[in-house]
Amino acid sequence: MTYVIAQPCADVKDRACVEECPVDCIYEGQRSLYIHPDECVDCGACEPVCPVEAIFYEDDVPDEWTDYTKANAEFFDGLGSPGGAAELGVVERDHPLIAALPRQGEG
Repeated sequence: MTYVIAQPCADVKDRACVEECPVDCIYEGQRSLYIHPDECVDCGACEPVCPVEAIFYEDDVPDEWTDYTKANAEFFDGLGSPGGAAELGVVERDHPLIAALPRQGEG
């Protein structure tokens, strides 16, 4: 099991969770953050610091955002397990689920 970042993070990317993560497993895409399911140690430190309440334990993801569990894992397809987000920097893509979202704040 792992933690999952859902839709409220899109176009926000506050990064408080990144600073709190003791194992550097929260990676940054162009529009959202993603938790690496193989690197996460399930400590839960990220969840309470998220200002938009976008982080959920995998079993607790709200029904309307269950697709984000798969999206978080699939984001790392082809990327593998880099062993830490800090050295990798921003990954210049997003999962198609995130990429297809309307931009937050636009209307």
